[in-house]
Amino acid sequence: MEANTELVVGTVCCSFAVFQVLFHFISYWFSAKVSSGYHSLSIEKKIEWNSRVVSTCHSLLVGIFGLYLFFFDEPTIADPLWGDSTLVKLNIATASGYLISDLLIILLNWKVIGDKFFVIHHCAALTAYCFVLKDGVLSYIANFRLLAELSSPFVNQRWFFEALKYPKFSKANVINGILMTVVFFIVRIIAIPPLYFFVYSVYGTEPYIRLGFSVQCIWITTCLILDVMNVMWMIKITKGCIKVISLIGQEKAKTSLQNGKLD
Repeated sequence: MEANTELVVGTVCCSFAVFQVLFHFISYWFSAKVSSGYHSLSIEKKIEWNSRVVSTCHSLLVGIFGLYLFFFDEPTIADPLWGDSTLVKLNIATASGYLISDLLIILLNWKVIGDKFFVIHHCAALTAYCFVLKDGVLSYIANFRLLAELSSPFVNQRWFFEALKYPKFSKANVINGILMTVVFFIVRIIAIPPLYFFVYSVYGTEPYIRLGFSVQCIWITTCLILDVMNVMWMIKITKGCIKVISLIGQEKAKTSLQNGKLD
């Protein structure tokens, strides 16, 4: 086994083990905090809480590192199709270990946190990452897709507020909701057109043909699956954000009228 392969496999295994340990440690840590609102949650909510805390940790880790690589990793920037970078592979391997860990947690607790869309998302991403880690191709594209994880902390925080029964119109909830919508739109929706324009620009070129039919199919298929889900989630998030903002406006108007003011 080559040194690079050993490093990748080792990183995937270590990532899986670390996120599994973190999932169980979070339960122990929050249970030990007497003043924590965690104690008021049902067993089902606690399992999802643990899962989302791990998700946030993973997202911050691979998202921030991925952002750095997106701007400064010379091998993949110079050749988006064939540029092979050890740092990008480490980031993808870390994400892969997390996805396997989270997939296992979902399957073991299916009645509590089972979600077919999450399973499809994880399986699609893992399929694409396998080719990146195995053949060293499309590292730049894989890292670019990984930037979508930057929206997850805001999505998870929204769930935490809801689980702790924070008022929907509380300042923290509203600010997080707006940030969630904006960041989700930037990293998951705005990123769609440049990706497919790039595919169009390289289609039929020698480097693209050299990828082989299987890699070409996996690249496009997994991207389409993930983007369809991202658009679905964006529509849902946007509707929720618009609803909250409109209700805030109605509440302010109602308060103004009660105070005898028209503005």
